[in-house]
Amino acid sequence: MTAFAQPAAPSAAHHTGIALIPRPSQLTSLPGRFTVDEHTAVRAAPGGARDAATLLRTLLAPATGLPLPVADDGRIVFVLDPALGGLGQEGYGLTVGTDAVLLRAGCREGLLRGVQTIRQLLPPRALSHEPVRGTEWSLPCVQITDVPRFAWRGAMLDVARRFRPVSFLRRFTDLLALHKLNVLHLHLTDDQGWRMPVAAFPRLTEVGGEPHGGAYTRQELSGLVAYGAARGVTVVPEIEMPGHVRAALAAYPELGNDPSRRLTVWDRWGVCENVLGVHDQVLDFCRTVLGEVMDTFPSRHVHIGGEECPTTEWQRSPAARRRAVDEGLAGPEALHGWFMDRVGGFLTENGRRPLGWTESGSDLPTAFTAVPWRAAEHGLTAARRGQDVIMAPYRSTYLDYPQSERLDEPPGQPGGVVSLRDVYDLEPAPAGWEPEAAARVLGTQAQLWSEYVPTAAHAEYLAFPRLCALAETAWSAQRDWPGFLRRLTHHRTRLDALRVPGRPPHDPHDPPLNPTPGEESGR
Repeated sequence: MTAFAQPAAPSAAHHTGIALIPRPSQLTSLPGRFTVDEHTAVRAAPGGARDAATLLRTLLAPATGLPLPVADDGRIVFVLDPALGGLGQEGYGLTVGTDAVLLRAGCREGLLRGVQTIRQLLPPRALSHEPVRGTEWSLPCVQITDVPRFAWRGAMLDVARRFRPVSFLRRFTDLLALHKLNVLHLHLTDDQGWRMPVAAFPRLTEVGGEPHGGAYTRQELSGLVAYGAARGVTVVPEIEMPGHVRAALAAYPELGNDPSRRLTVWDRWGVCENVLGVHDQVLDFCRTVLGEVMDTFPSRHVHIGGEECPTTEWQRSPAARRRAVDEGLAGPEALHGWFMDRVGGFLTENGRRPLGWTESGSDLPTAFTAVPWRAAEHGLTAARRGQDVIMAPYRSTYLDYPQSERLDEPPGQPGGVVSLRDVYDLEPAPAGWEPEAAARVLGTQAQLWSEYVPTAAHAEYLAFPRLCALAETAWSAQRDWPGFLRRLTHHRTRLDALRVPGRPPHDPHDPPLNPTPGEESGR
């Protein structure tokens, strides 16, 4: 595999114009700069404003060493004002003058988003995890009003097929927050591994956690939830069912359609035909597991998979066929919808919203929020059924696909390329949709499946800068591809300061990594 270049720290002398990603709703440049130094304090009342001040101090301390204490005469002022309800949950107003910085929002989340804008306004080296000397920490004077277009702006990490330690998940959370992405969707279970501990079923991680890495502790996951919350990032768990469950069946064969069979955790990629049975013991298992999931993850949504569920075993199983008859279903194939309705209903009864992958737009119970991944048209189908939708079509959001056709591109998911432009051009709520359907779109998210992503460095290489494009698409209503590329050129210096792997140097005569319009090669 091509080695991933670790970038050098950017020069302190490097400077460019204001280049924020995602693009703010409104930005006006003002004359002058505001300098942050050892005498600078923050004024913030206890509560959400103080939380934002703590976040700013936490994020800037490693590089700058600045104390940024809270003081009544602080010149960086955080104001949480419910009267600013017009900015919504995450909107904010930021004014940087030569003598003071004022960050205002109607909700805590808005202040947290504004903190990330302040970070981006500072020199890129302010993002470094190591002390930086000899740099003046100053911001250009600006007036910004900023409100996101979509409420759901996320990224899914597959930690089931390839385990990633919590240290990586925290770093990834920080990278999401920097780009005002607010959902970390953790794919915790699959045929190849089970990473979430369940006290009632310890063999899930004892057996299912062995391949490709290990498993998390309850404390690690709860700590990640708190870490994300401090940064305005919600961690949404996914527990796959009724398919993609071979790891669970290896641990507890009685949950399958042939309890006498002994399976191993799958060591292949693809779609496995082994699925959960549909007897009462399985439903009890699912309820117990999801009960512990809800205890660990307070997120409103809980993802229960639902996709790629072969019905071959149900068709062969006398018990499954009998269940279909007893439930008045047309046949074993209908057990998928029946199963999802039962498990989704349990989440609903406990005040949560079930999430599921949809392969057609009409294959999930209507209580589910649908995540269409095969085609954007399936999102329209689901929205017309009255379902909320999170758009995730694979040709625009699957980051395990290579990002170019270059010969030195690391290998990825076979079957095509998802370029930076492909991600940027995603339209979560297309103009041709009727207004009622478009209003059902909560937002969008990218997916980083891990079959072809063996290392953490590879994962970050694939994620960025394509997640920058997704962040822009999800946050900003203004579309400007040339402007985005210009801002991304400077933003790369921020990613360099964070040591996010970039492409190694290459021959300038090679084809461009991200072709300009009209230059993309066909698929």
